[in-house]
Amino acid sequence: MAVEEKKTLLTYSGLKQYQEELEFLKSVKRKEIADKLKVAREQGDLSENAEYDAAKDEQSDNEKRIDELEQLLKNVEVITDDDVDSEKVSVGTKVKVRDLEYKEDMVFDIVGTQQADSLEGKISNESPLGMALIGSKKGQTVTVESPAGPIKYKILSVEKSDEFNK
Repeated sequence: MAVEEKKTLLTYSGLKQYQEELEFLKSVKRKEIADKLKVAREQGDLSENAEYDAAKDEQSDNEKRIDELEQLLKNVEVITDDDVDSEKVSVGTKVKVRDLEYKEDMVFDIVGTQQADSLEGKISNESPLGMALIGSKKGQTVTVESPAGPIKYKILSVEKSDEFNK
């Protein structure tokens, strides 16, 4: 029985970002590294050539990242504007919540794991908070289990994410 690979959820802007990175690594970065290797080889003895070793390491890292991106893009599911129901929290929505203990409001974009970036307010649908919010509607209260104990959030608003306007 084959194991089904998990789909990578991305917005179109996320897909475009990964495709552009892959193209850059394959075309520009590979050529830069090849040039560095050529220069290092021209310096003679490769056994004690730090520049050659550094270029080989960079080449290895670049090829690993290319492989990661190709694997990621093989099994992608693009979330489009039409897929998003702004009545309930899902991937592709922007949700405003209030921490009921500290009376603090926060806004999050719910994204797939690959696009998550807490510094930009993008939380994964698979994170504890993301999982608690998914499927909830404006006015509902959700509880998230944290190491410090349960945290309650009231959903103040749900709308389509700005990710679709990029």
